[in-house]
Amino acid sequence: MHRKTFAAVTAGLGLVALSALTGCGSTDTQGSADSRTVTLVSHSSWSVSKTVLKDFEKRSGYQVRVLEDGDAGQAVNKAILTKDNPQGDVFFGADNTLLSRALDNGLFQPYRAKGSDTVLPEFRVDEDKHRVTPVDTGDICVNYDKAWFGAHKLTPPQTFADLAEPRYKNLLVTENAATSSPGLGFLLGSAAQFGDDHWQDYWKKLKANGVKVVDGWDQAYYQEFSGSSQGRKAGGDRPLVVSYASSPPAEVIYAKRRPGTAPTGVSAGTCFRQTEYAGLLSNARNTKGGKAFLDFLLTKEFQEDMPLNMFVYPVVKGAVVPADFTRYGPRAEDPEIMAPGKIAANRDQWVKSWTSLVLK
Repeated sequence: MHRKTFAAVTAGLGLVALSALTGCGSTDTQGSADSRTVTLVSHSSWSVSKTVLKDFEKRSGYQVRVLEDGDAGQAVNKAILTKDNPQGDVFFGADNTLLSRALDNGLFQPYRAKGSDTVLPEFRVDEDKHRVTPVDTGDICVNYDKAWFGAHKLTPPQTFADLAEPRYKNLLVTENAATSSPGLGFLLGSAAQFGDDHWQDYWKKLKANGVKVVDGWDQAYYQEFSGSSQGRKAGGDRPLVVSYASSPPAEVIYAKRRPGTAPTGVSAGTCFRQTEYAGLLSNARNTKGGKAFLDFLLTKEFQEDMPLNMFVYPVVKGAVVPADFTRYGPRAEDPEIMAPGKIAANRDQWVKSWTSLVLK
């Protein structure tokens, strides 16, 4: 989710967003008992506190290596292409918008992680085969630059429909739905809002209203969005961006001088609920280590560590969310949702139609 770790500005904050590795993961033989390295393949939002990761390594005896593969859409597609000779043992970051693509292409092998019974029922999927483990949840939403709207004496948009109004012309930047999970989530949110027969009309209006499309979240948020600390430095001139409901607290927590309130806000009527999963890759070299790592992802220690690292919510019962996480940006109360079966049945055709409509 992403994207949402604000990894570029976390130096010195006691967090670790492990660097991308070259090569194709561990050279250990599959399932070898003496394999000591677990390779995690992830999108660029993976982040964990150093102490939490070290605790896992100490208790399990495994060393964790991380290969970051860009935005979630790109990472999933690459993992599918390399599934016969996978880059690692565990993949993290296939969300509900992309899950059926991963499952239909045989990306994962079955494993029911320890602690699965503590996952809240609304996040459980594939319970007959247990090919994926729910890890986190959050909301994809339009964010706005409070200072820009204040200076222009303009009320920020609050709904999908608002974004197509002339007063917001040339203000919104979103991610490519074909390559980016937040971009795809925003597309699915609009389909849920306007229905199968009308979402294309909505996007025609957005295109006519000057929506800008870029490849991924990093570019949209850090380069184009005027409200992010990085975007201001880069000369970003779009005061509306498709991001996350948890982006405003990140702007506060990672600020050099913490402000009393977040400099960005969330358009509450534009949100789409996202859940991310991890799984043991088919043909993983270190299956035993991979299973141990999946168990770790459902521990209370890791789940309670996520909010201030990846800016997402835990999915296990009883996990406590830090006050700073909710103080500066409460969770979306009524996000759009879509059944996994409907996403699977329509996603590829919707993306194809969206591409023809918006990018050509």
